[in-house]
Amino acid sequence: MFPSTSPETGRDPWPDDARSGPAGPARGLPPGPRTGPTDDGEPRRERGPRRARKGGAPRRPDDEPAEPEAEVVEPVDVRKPLSLTVAGFAALLGVGLVLGAQTAGPGHRLPFAFIVFGVQLLFVLAWTMAMRPPALLLVAVVSAAVAGAADVAAVQSDIAALAPLGYVAAGGFLLGVLGQLVRRVDRIRVTDSLGTTLLIVVGVVAFATLITLSRIPAGTQAITVCLAATGVALTVARLTDAVLPWPRLAPQVPRGAAGVVAGAMIGTLTSAVLGSYLVGFTPTSAALIGLVTAATAVLADLAVGYAEAGRLMAGEPPTLWIARHMQGPLGGFALAAPAAYAMCVLFL
Repeated sequence: MFPSTSPETGRDPWPDDARSGPAGPARGLPPGPRTGPTDDGEPRRERGPRRARKGGAPRRPDDEPAEPEAEVVEPVDVRKPLSLTVAGFAALLGVGLVLGAQTAGPGHRLPFAFIVFGVQLLFVLAWTMAMRPPALLLVAVVSAAVAGAADVAAVQSDIAALAPLGYVAAGGFLLGVLGQLVRRVDRIRVTDSLGTTLLIVVGVVAFATLITLSRIPAGTQAITVCLAATGVALTVARLTDAVLPWPRLAPQVPRGAAGVVAGAMIGTLTSAVLGSYLVGFTPTSAALIGLVTAATAVLADLAVGYAEAGRLMAGEPPTLWIARHMQGPLGGFALAAPAAYAMCVLFL
């Protein structure tokens, strides 16, 4: 038996002003917000909205404005006749350059140089009309002169190298910039025209690398493989866009990813088939250089489409439609030419 003691023994007595009811909140309910002053007399800071509970949504005040919904952009329609026309132009351009390369031989580079010069003039026309630099006529004349000088340097140089072409490109770019600085009207927008002038000058000089490539061993075969892969890739990409422009890469660009991938793959397959018949090539080596040039060409063509969509979204009025649509295939071949030279020098 334990000694009988009172349950209140040893405990502090209740204060006189204690409330008779419970001091805390009712069991099972969360405590309410404390908005009164603290014990020191200072007002208590208001807390922000509570964080989201685990598995629940965050609490928002009733007066908080709702976030605006994203604007839905309707995709641009793909015009099938236009895609078919651009595909035909790319095929004709590839056939002309490949057949022109077969006319080149030791001491007989002029026929191929004339064909390349004609393609360079098309490049100057399309890109100046599409990009519209401030001094359009001046940039076009300087670019055409640079194209002729680059072709002469590629034919007449003692050693088949890219250094003379680099000097011609640098001189042409400086001449174009200085010509715009002299004119007071174009001096204000000279900064805007630097990129345009550089692109056009480098593009026309890039075509001249085909003449230099035809002067080195296995250069003509490399031109055949690379330009055939480029022409097939651009043609297949445009044909696929006319039939199945899906999935769309951007709503404002009338191109599909299926065409880009299919063009690069079929272009690579074409180069591998040609490599099994040409001397100095194997299907593997031909497929390697064909893959690089085909992928470079289709990506350059796609980049031109994005640039055109950007100009239209910026509010610039559209230019001559034939120049805009020639710009993509010409840019693809211009970028594929130095890529073919680099792959031939490095891997053959």
